[in-house]
Amino acid sequence: MKPYSVDLKEKVVNAYQSGNTSVRKLAKDFGVGKVLSVKCFGFFRAFGES
Repeated sequence: MKPYSVDLKEKVVNAYQSGNTSVRKLAKDFGVGKVLSVKCFGFFRAFGES
């Protein structure tokens, strides 16, 4: 399995921050697993924006 790009992870986080959505919906919209969505948010909270 190929790792997800940083660009995709940033898009997931940005979509979440725009509000009115859930982790489950983001995972479906971006074609990723719910676990990846949660990991992206955790990474963003730990390290902030690049």
